[in-house]
Amino acid sequence: MTAQADLARTPTRTLPTAALALLGVAVMWGSSFPISKDLLVHLPVSDYLAVRFALASLAVWVFRPRILFTLTRRQLGVGVLLGLIYGTGQFLQFVGLSHAAVTVSAFLVSMYVVVVPIFSAVVHRTRVPLATGVAVLLAVTGVMAMSLRGWSFGYGESLVLSSSLLYAAHILTTGRLVRTGEAHAITLVQMVTISVVCAAAGVHDGITLPHGADWWPMLYLALVCGGLAMVVQAWSQARITVSQASVVMVTEPVWASMFAVVIWSEALDLRTVLGAGLVLAAAVLVLTDRGRPVPVVDPLPVQPSPTEFPHHEE
Repeated sequence: MTAQADLARTPTRTLPTAALALLGVAVMWGSSFPISKDLLVHLPVSDYLAVRFALASLAVWVFRPRILFTLTRRQLGVGVLLGLIYGTGQFLQFVGLSHAAVTVSAFLVSMYVVVVPIFSAVVHRTRVPLATGVAVLLAVTGVMAMSLRGWSFGYGESLVLSSSLLYAAHILTTGRLVRTGEAHAITLVQMVTISVVCAAAGVHDGITLPHGADWWPMLYLALVCGGLAMVVQAWSQARITVSQASVVMVTEPVWASMFAVVIWSEALDLRTVLGAGLVLAAAVLVLTDRGRPVPVVDPLPVQPSPTEFPHHEE
């Protein structure tokens, strides 16, 4: 049975719970931006991602150690596929951010919110529900208001845009292939794959590990923003549509901005406040929409890059 078939049998009352859980994931990822930004001063991107997802994998495995003996061939295949997509997206995003303006990058990496519902509607030959279409418009306008302060497009921006397309693919593939009850198993395989991919990218000059006090933020990023967030994401996406998930997840830069104010004492300007309001309004529209979701491939990513809002993922 596919994720869509599972979704069709899911009682409507479970959908708000899944959307709220996914909103929690966006909050976790938002908190990761200012914390990751500090860590990347001391660690190369590939090493940072390899260590982070290795720790997250270990935590997910320790929570259910017997899961290794129950993994099916299908779960291994789906987990590896999702890990390759997401791991490559993460790597491209972080490398791109070192060559691109943070504000433009923040906008580009959020474009999965547009790609996901359009691609889903084309593939399944369905119309995007009015509430979802309005929510996407509000979200894009809000992200633009928060992040764009000029425009340029070059090597770095192309990498970030590529990562956004991969996040959209990850969201769509997660919704399509992850079945109810498979979140834990597929998340474990996915994170191991990401760690291996990133370690392979950085092994040529050795893997740099965090030192001293850097281990505490790394553990938070690995256990909370990594393992816990990805398990919840997989669980949630088996219960709501990809279009709904993409709108909820794009609230990530809003939370990133809030955490930056708290952690870095950054000032909020009017554009950021208004943009955040529009993005949150989009999420509320999705969370309160009581219409039955169309059976489309449901969504993820993303987990965004750490040098963003204020910003950004992102």
